[in-house]
This record gives sequence, C-alpha cells and structure tokens, in this order.
Amino acid sequence: MATLARPTNDRIDKTAQPRPPLSTDPISGERYWSSEFMQREWDHIWTKAWLIGGLVEQIPNAGDYFTYEIGRESILVTRGEDGQVRAFYNVCPHRGNRLVEAEQGHAKTIACAYHGWRFAPEGDLKFVPCPEDFAGGTPCGRVKLSEVRCEVFAGFVWVNLDPQAPTLAEHLGPVMPQIACYQMEQMRRTHWVTLEGDFNWKIVQDNFNESYHLPFVHPQTRYIMEQSYKDCQFDMYHPQGHARMLMPGSRPSRALAGHTDTVLAMMERELRYWDLDPEQFRSDPLAIRAALQDAKRAGGAAKGYDYSQFHDDQLTDHYHYTVFPNISFSLKPDGCIWLRADPHPTDPEQCVFDMWYFTWFPEGKDQYYSYSMGELVDLSKPVEHKRGKVGELSCGPGIDQDVSVWSNQQKGLRSRGYQGGVLAGQENRVRYFHDTIDRWLAG
Repeated sequence: MATLARPTNDRIDKTAQPRPPLSTDPISGERYWSSEFMQREWDHIWTKAWLIGGLVEQIPNAGDYFTYEIGRESILVTRGEDGQVRAFYNVCPHRGNRLVEAEQGHAKTIACAYHGWRFAPEGDLKFVPCPEDFAGGTPCGRVKLSEVRCEVFAGFVWVNLDPQAPTLAEHLGPVMPQIACYQMEQMRRTHWVTLEGDFNWKIVQDNFNESYHLPFVHPQTRYIMEQSYKDCQFDMYHPQGHARMLMPGSRPSRALAGHTDTVLAMMERELRYWDLDPEQFRSDPLAIRAALQDAKRAGGAAKGYDYSQFHDDQLTDHYHYTVFPNISFSLKPDGCIWLRADPHPTDPEQCVFDMWYFTWFPEGKDQYYSYSMGELVDLSKPVEHKRGKVGELSCGPGIDQDVSVWSNQQKGLRSRGYQGGVLAGQENRVRYFHDTIDRWLAG
C-alpha cells in the first residue's frame, strides 16, 4: 500500500485542455444491456482500473476492516498492526469460502467460519486446526491471503485488481493535484446512500458528463448557477479518460430575466452566513458571485477556513469532474459530493449507485449547513449507511432529480427505435467517455 503525499503546488491549473480526437460512431444502446459487452467491460476495465473501495476513516485502528463489493468480487481492506492499509481478495485460500460478510468491523484475526483458519490483518495465516495433518507441516508461515494493490489518496482507499496496472498517480494524471487542493482527507463523510439501480452503470456516468439536461431536470438551478454552455469550460484529459467542467455559481444564469425574489430567497442563508444582506443585490443579482468571493476571502479565516490555495472562482463555482471509469464529483472548499456507479455482478441492466457527501467542519464545530444537501449536517451523530431501491431513499434534492430519469432511459435504450444518439457539442464528454471505454476494451 502506498499513501500518496499531497502535491506542493497551491493552485489548480485552469488551462483549457486541447480537444482530443473524437469518434463519430453511434453510441449503441446494446452497450447498456448486452451481457457480452458487460463481460468485456469486466475483463478489460473493472479488473484493470483504479477504483475507490472506501474511506480511510472507516479503518482508523489496527484490526479495523471494511469490504468493497465490485461486480463478482469482494475486496477486504484492513489496517495492520504496523498501521499499514492493505487490500485482499475476500476469500479463504483453503477452500474458497468468503471470509468476511460484514460491511465493516474490527477483529484481531480474520477467521474463516468454515474450517476455522485465522489470518492476521496483514494477511498472514496464523492458525489452522490440526496443523500436523498437512504434508510438509503447518501451512502457517507459508500461506497468505491473496493481496490486491491499493493506494491511499485524498482520504480514499483506491484498489486495483491488476498487478501490472500503472500507478494511481499515472492513472489520475493532471486530475490528482486538482483533487489534492481540496484536502479531502480532512473532510468528514456526512451522508452515505446506496441505491440498487435498475439501469446500467454507464447511464450514471453519461449523465454527469454533460450539463445539457440542467434546464429540464434541474430547473431550480437556473436561479443559483449558470446553465449556458457558452459561459462554462469543458475539458477532456487525454489519454487518462477523465473530464472536467467549470461552471459559474452563486448567481443566476445570465439569460434569466426577473425572478429576483426567488434568487435572493434561495441564496439568503449563504449570504447571511457570510455577513451579506440579500437586499443589496436586488437590483443586480449577478453581483452576488463576486461579492461572495470577496466575503469568503476576507472572512474565511475567522470562520475556520483556509482559502489561500484556491482561486476566487473556486469559492463560488462548480468544479465538476468525472474520473474514469465510474467516479463523478463536484468540489468546493466547504463540501464535496462524490458519486460512484459500480456494475451489478450479473445483470447489465442494473448497477450499484453510491452517493457520498463530505463536509469541512471548522475547528471546534460539529454542525454545518450544507447548501448542496439543503440541510444541517451534524458530525456528533454517526453516519448512517442507507440502502434501498430507486425511489425508496433520497440522495439529496439535486441527485434525486437525476436518478428519476435513469430507469426510463434504460428502457428506451432497449428500443429498436434508438439508433445511437445525436449529440450536441456540449455533450462531447459523453462521446469521450465512450471512446475511452472502446480504447480499454481494445487493450
């Protein structure tokens, strides 16, 4: 296991990226429901890509562990007596029984319930019944759990099933220092929702690779962020396969006429938190963005924030990323939402969708109002992992609107009437995502 140091450069590089070559082929609906295509993805993507397995905060002490279910595999992540984080296939090497069923827990030794073999958190076999009955003597000292590559970065434990894969730093490329800027390892997870999705995992990543849907799926956002692609920056990082969108926030869309009362009502709580009177922006709501940047820059330290490493626009705008293959996230200094879509073990028309929200708590504070979640979050209460089917649980008001579309889209992609899509220029990140899939499938 490697723990990656935070890069020393202070500011995110906002340089617009050159557009990589993009295909013009149809994005076939079969990609979303074919079992054969699903198998190719398993062989060439899921068993070779860097994936977020969980959080370091889940295993603070020696003997702590958590499990990560990815497709047909289960990965066991432990913290050893030496303080190191390690990952193993969650399987006993004796007869193949799964070792741990719990999502997370603590154990000095990991015991197999079938024949009683016991392993240390470092993976070494420590005890077997009847050791004298094995040819060559006890297998202790000779047998270990099968290890999986893992690295710790930004508060996450990343795993990779391919021993020959590039390093995590090589995989993340220029996105790594941009994530590091936000010091995610110092934030705390305050929301954890897992949905059983009745849609393919790529539908999720497609959705977060474009903002074309905002006026129709998220109409309320026009009061607090720019929706026009003409005022946003879209980047694709080649050849890593990641993408970025920089979208102005903390102001209404330029094209929005009137509705000042709604704008001020939606932003009142944040404005007052930063000692700004909403009424001063009644004549010019577009001025809110710059005023909030100035207020945060001037008053951040007093409220427990260090904004020295951020550009002014990072204090208000949406820096949204998609990391190949299955991670989407929006970064802000006071809170970040992370989204993960994992494949179902056997059904290409299902997936496992996770929503995590992270909050920066100033020193001495255990409560903070999350503007993205629309509620007060409380660090003093344990984070509940909520699990359910689509429609049973909320992922927050914005993400709920996204989820409401995906089930119907999966049905439509099955239709003979869908011929592969006609994409706008602002949807080029969707095209690039599928081009990256094709490159991985081609080896």
